[in-house]
Amino acid sequence: MQKPNPNTQDFQMRDVTMSFGDNRVLRGVSFDINANEVTALMGANGAGKSTLIKILSGLHPGYTGTVVIDGVEHRIDSTKTGRRLGIETVHQLIGEGIVPGLSVAENLLFEQIAMGEVSRFASLRRLMPAARRVMSSLDLGWSDSFLRTDVFEIGIADQQLLILARALSRQPRLLILDEPTSALSAAEADRLFDVVRHLRDAGVAVLYVSHRLSEVDSLADRLVVLRDGRTEGEQHAPFDWSAAVKGMLGEQVVYEQEALEERRGDETVLTLSSVQLFQHSAPISMEIRRGEVTGFVGLIGAGKSELATGIIGDRSFVGGTMTLADKAFRPKRPTDAIRRGVYFVPEDRASQAVLPGWSITRTVTLPFMSRFAPRGMIAGRQESRAGRALVETFGVIATSEQQPVDSLSGGNQQKVVVGRWMRGTPNVLLLDEPFRGVDIGARRDISHRVRELAAAGVAVMLFASDIDEILEVADRIVVLAEGEIRSDLYTSETGRDQILADMSEVA
Repeated sequence: MQKPNPNTQDFQMRDVTMSFGDNRVLRGVSFDINANEVTALMGANGAGKSTLIKILSGLHPGYTGTVVIDGVEHRIDSTKTGRRLGIETVHQLIGEGIVPGLSVAENLLFEQIAMGEVSRFASLRRLMPAARRVMSSLDLGWSDSFLRTDVFEIGIADQQLLILARALSRQPRLLILDEPTSALSAAEADRLFDVVRHLRDAGVAVLYVSHRLSEVDSLADRLVVLRDGRTEGEQHAPFDWSAAVKGMLGEQVVYEQEALEERRGDETVLTLSSVQLFQHSAPISMEIRRGEVTGFVGLIGAGKSELATGIIGDRSFVGGTMTLADKAFRPKRPTDAIRRGVYFVPEDRASQAVLPGWSITRTVTLPFMSRFAPRGMIAGRQESRAGRALVETFGVIATSEQQPVDSLSGGNQQKVVVGRWMRGTPNVLLLDEPFRGVDIGARRDISHRVRELAAAGVAVMLFASDIDEILEVADRIVVLAEGEIRSDLYTSETGRDQILADMSEVA
């Protein structure tokens, strides 16, 4: 791993304010980010975290207030200025940091190419030594063939690691990490934490944004809470989590797992028979029942996404068959599954579920447009009612149902993406990492709606890598590893330690 820049600096924000039209997002935020510290920034979705990060990164130059670095006031009016000041940011939306159509190596070197530090006409062979140096900042063991791969073809976890390595290779003085573990396995997250601690000890100031309390508790030295665009409070470790959560949500919230009334369905709706996820994995067979939430948990690469996308027809299983309501089910594409009442909330909302500039209403109604345009003409009032109903039902924070969905906070975007598939009563609802990047309040809202839908007779399949998220909502838990079922038990029959052991079991 490369050594960080020895020129350490402290960063102070004083009365930072930002508005978008009439919407005042930041209302005079003031706090410090010190060298040799990991400062965690927490807040509910819509609190202003992303806006503050973009100000420090140079993406929102129209702010008021001051940013002081080592006693000198600076105006961060561009990303170039931010980088010159030693500020590197890894944003939550991975798609914002990669360029499809270019190789992994070219993406690792993209900023150097853009700034003329590396020739844009250099061949891939000539780029390899520089790409390997960037890769070494995170001790990634990628092969040359992997470096030549189109970045669009690699998994979301590898894309996240790529962006992290690129940021670390610049030897930052302030490193901003926005939900950096959202796509990482436990082992990859542990590697990241080691890197962050190394940087902190070497004098780098780290601003760490996460909704995962356990991460912040183990990693952060100081905690800053934002609510409604204001600084709500600061703490030094060890943290008072009751006070922190109250500061985030404005009320006392019990954030530990709530006791669930376990439900067991008695009507099978979807049957998988000898389904094989990978070329060398053993076939799996199981029944998915109405009225219960079946949670699938496993490390990255366990087969969760392969199972989900195979069920909805976005990929082919290596082998096996399915039946839906006792009839053969062989979707060749997701639209075939939708027609049979099998809906899917994808893992990556930015690239798979949200169209830039589209309103909440249009995003909600897009998969069901035939219902709103039966004669080729869109029924505008009916469509608006659908968008408004979702905003009200899921508590989406927006100016109206016509607000562009990509202008919402991450958690509110997730509510829209999840909520649109909960309209009506599907036969089967599949949710892949539905809590990624959402705060405690949004997670509770989504969990509540998921369980309501199951109680109404829907078979829910929820896929996640976080054990606590699964325990919070599932009646039944299936542990996957290497494409195979390690255990299939109801929550009353297992627990966190057993699930963890099953996840890590080697066949």
